[in-house]
Amino acid sequence: MSDRPPILHGLTLSYFTGKLEAYLRAKGIAYRFAEMDTGRFRRAARATGVAQMPQLEMPDGTWLTDTTAIIRHFEAAIPVPALSPRDPAARFVSLLLEDFGDEWLWRPALYYRWHFADDMRLMSAQIARTMLRDVKLPFWLRRQVILRRQRRVYLAQDGVTKETAPQVEALYLATLDAMEAILSRRPFLMGARPVEADFGFFGSMFRHFASDPTPAAIMRTRAPHVVLWTARLWALSPADFAEAALPADIPGDLAPLLVEAVAGYLSYLAANEEALARGAADARYVRDGISWRVPVSPYRQHCLAELRREYVALDAAARAVVDAALGGAPDVLVGAAGPAPVPPGGGEGVAPVDRQWRTR
Repeated sequence: MSDRPPILHGLTLSYFTGKLEAYLRAKGIAYRFAEMDTGRFRRAARATGVAQMPQLEMPDGTWLTDTTAIIRHFEAAIPVPALSPRDPAARFVSLLLEDFGDEWLWRPALYYRWHFADDMRLMSAQIARTMLRDVKLPFWLRRQVILRRQRRVYLAQDGVTKETAPQVEALYLATLDAMEAILSRRPFLMGARPVEADFGFFGSMFRHFASDPTPAAIMRTRAPHVVLWTARLWALSPADFAEAALPADIPGDLAPLLVEAVAGYLSYLAANEEALARGAADARYVRDGISWRVPVSPYRQHCLAELRREYVALDAAARAVVDAALGGAPDVLVGAAGPAPVPPGGGEGVAPVDRQWRTR
């Protein structure tokens, strides 16, 4: 690495920015943080071809984007300290949970931020002061612009209705309960050392659920060890876990999270894949008798293709261990599929993604 640190372009209230910062800190990779405004956001999008945050500007002028791909990049480029299990079955479960935490907790994180009055007022004001600070409009109008946009895009257009909202809330509460049971026994999700799974859950838990008024009050009461884990992971440096072993198996108490990953997230990914193959605009599925309709996501098809690729690469012994942990071989991972669509993106080190401006 160059003596000059990479520049992390993002927002201090951003879901995936927080995730990437925690990973870089734990990895011991120095970086310089640059708070985005709309001009800097456009500059990053021109560099990578993808309008999203965070984006990492490397000292050699190349750019990296998509936090999952960035973590894989650094785990390969800088193998010590390792933040990915070496055991193949444990590694697959870590990757599955990282993706589950990233994508399946996205909706409840955005729901709690933009549905409740205290949260939406606070966060719309913060975005108006940061991301929109270079927009030549009065503060009150900038705040209204972001508030209306976020509620439209991340609630109305993301399948949140009076019928589906209870399931969104239930997902947050069930996830808290599962994590609390785990983290009351050990410092990280899979053992004494953090892995991809921890960082996948960290984005929503730190920058949304532990920070926004409504979900934070729930977390403090219901899951104090999750609060402690967010602080522990944020404060982590390589020296803190230098003597800790990487996870070498799949802890049994991950079962509640893995059940939801299979029954909820992977089932949704299957519906998204089927809708995308038909050229449909929306993916439709039913969960516990409640019908969902959400926009199709080429990026999440990419996520499924990556999980499928990792799963089929497992040898027979490792796959048997994974299947036992997941309650059987998930059809969506076993089933044949065509090449994953390549969402918009390009440039050196840039992963294919379709996430447009997600202000977390």
